Amino acid sequence: MLKLFSGSAHPKLSDEVAKLLKISLSKAEVVRFGNSEVRVTIQEDVRDKTCVLIQPTVNPTDAHLMELLLFCDALRRQEAKYVVGYIPYFGYARQDIQHRPGECVSANVVIRFLEAIGFSKIYTIEIHDEATQGVFSIPFKNLTALPILAQKVKYYLNKSNIKNDEVAIVSPDQGGVERARSFGNALFGTYDFTLTVIEKKRNLDHMHRSKTIDLYGYVSDKTAILVDDMVVSGSTLVPATKLCLENGAKKVLAAVVHHDFSVAAPKLIQNSEIKKFFTTNTIALKTEQHFPKLEEISVAALIADEIKKYL
Repeated sequence: MLKLFSGSAHPKLSDEVAKLLKISLSKAEVVRFGNSEVRVTIQEDVRDKTCVLIQPTVNPTDAHLMELLLFCDALRRQEAKYVVGYIPYFGYARQDIQHRPGECVSANVVIRFLEAIGFSKIYTIEIHDEATQGVFSIPFKNLTALPILAQKVKYYLNKSNIKNDEVAIVSPDQGGVERARSFGNALFGTYDFTLTVIEKKRNLDHMHRSKTIDLYGYVSDKTAILVDDMVVSGSTLVPATKLCLENGAKKVLAAVVHHDFSVAAPKLIQNSEIKKFFTTNTIALKTEQHFPKLEEISVAALIADEIKKYL
């Protein structure tokens, strides 16, 4: 028998998944004390059960990561047979290499925590670099939300009478080429499409600063679709939009899986020349983060389809 638990990071998404599976969320108590410590208490019998926990490790990342680890410990202490973690947004995933001498490699540290605490398997959605899965010594699966985004973008293009040959798929940096190619294949059903790459240089001495250097490919007289795994400050997306328009693009859309917004990002994107910003609900969107150009698509069905394998 499967027990489905929700952490405090995104209860709305967990509720959606539970409804699709036609099961109830299992009971647990999460208490946060005045000194910022957290306590997790399992309130159901989980002995010899498969337990699934949904908890994105999003801002405040450290608090939600610690809650995730304590949840697993609590389930193990109650003799759960398997503990499967669904981390729709995997915090620290971008810190996966040592960019400068003396830096930690935070993604590796988080993975070691997850393994040591007793998770049987970890799922995530669109992890920053697929190579990270090779670091895990426990079963790990990276799900992709690109087909979900592509379906929504395709509907928009059809509604706007924009033909396939009038579209250019754009990767806003060199590292996202395969992601952009996968999105294009999901959108068009073929790899035969215009793929453009923007060269970007990140400023390692200043957070959320990067510079677009050049554009390689063709966007003139086309609708350019910027494809990325996440946006934080908008410092990559907005300059990339400007560069596409300077190179003759008719208009620019954005398809981004994770909206890990900084305080200023929603206003920056809304006031930019991006016509439409498509994203998913891997992260709970705060009231103040909504803006007219944003369209959010649920990943609940994607998660539920995987969990069905345990039912």
